[in-house]
Amino acid sequence: MKRTALYILLLAVSIVVLLVVNLLLGSVKIPAADVCRILLGDATESEIWRNIIFSSRLPQALTAIVAGAGLAVSGLQMQTVFRNPLAGPSVLGISNGSALGVAFVVLLSGKLGGVALSRLGYLGDAAMSVAAIIGALAVMLLILWVSQKVKGNVTLLIIGVMIGYLANAIIGVLKFLAPEEDVKSFVVWGLGSFARVSGDEMMLFIGLMCVLLPLTYLLVKPMNLLLLGDRYAANLGLNIRRSRMLVIISSGVLVAIVTAYCGPIMFIGLAVPHLARALFRTSDHRILMPATALCGSVLALVCNIIARMPGFEGALPVNSVTALVGAPVIAMVLFHKRKDDIEE
Repeated sequence: MKRTALYILLLAVSIVVLLVVNLLLGSVKIPAADVCRILLGDATESEIWRNIIFSSRLPQALTAIVAGAGLAVSGLQMQTVFRNPLAGPSVLGISNGSALGVAFVVLLSGKLGGVALSRLGYLGDAAMSVAAIIGALAVMLLILWVSQKVKGNVTLLIIGVMIGYLANAIIGVLKFLAPEEDVKSFVVWGLGSFARVSGDEMMLFIGLMCVLLPLTYLLVKPMNLLLLGDRYAANLGLNIRRSRMLVIISSGVLVAIVTAYCGPIMFIGLAVPHLARALFRTSDHRILMPATALCGSVLALVCNIIARMPGFEGALPVNSVTALVGAPVIAMVLFHKRKDDIEE
């Protein structure tokens, strides 16, 4: 128990340290003392630096914290309900549903409305966020309807994958028919970014996630029982179908909100649950749920720092960075776990 508490404390401290590093590093060099004075509200500091901190770096860092936590918890829920280590937030096609919603709005706006959505600024960003949420929730409702008709998790998993392929096929057709400028806007959205959220949007996004993430803890007991197998869990009084539906809803809503505001951020939801299990060496979701959320925030902050490292013009795509950083870490964890199993 002391080991668990120590790791939780270290992860929490790491988040604070990485948040500070996110504020210090970027294409524009701002001394640490000046960053502190800006955060304390010193009006004598440079207005340009103040705008960089409050309009760019701080919103990006806070967005990375909550988005990383949300995706990681969503991945943990999917891996638990399907008992599949390769399951992630996008396994049921919910992320593809978000992309399809954005594709309809972005790729058809120039054709039908005569004005490309990419030229509408804030209005265009708001329309993309709404479309992403509608697309994700539509797919999630379809999955929930299917889950009432099928019994096996494998069948539901296959149907989810097929929905994802169908969504990608429709997106491909829309790309072929859309103007080049709209296709570029959609591709940029698909790269994922923590920099899209600022101002009132950031407050709404963080507020939603701060409500949704604690609610996932209510599903800890059903998720622990699901690990025992459907038959054993049912003998213990668990309603398998209802529990599975609640976990899918929780995971789907988290993915929908994050994708709507940040675009499709890959790999975090797949990799972080494995990292948390290896670090804490437990399958108890009472520990894994907060541990996974903290690990997700840490990895997202690290990726955000790398994407904005000094020397880069602008920022690297977050999806590229998450894979480059996360894949070696997870490979190392899995190899280490395999080595321990052999030694035992």
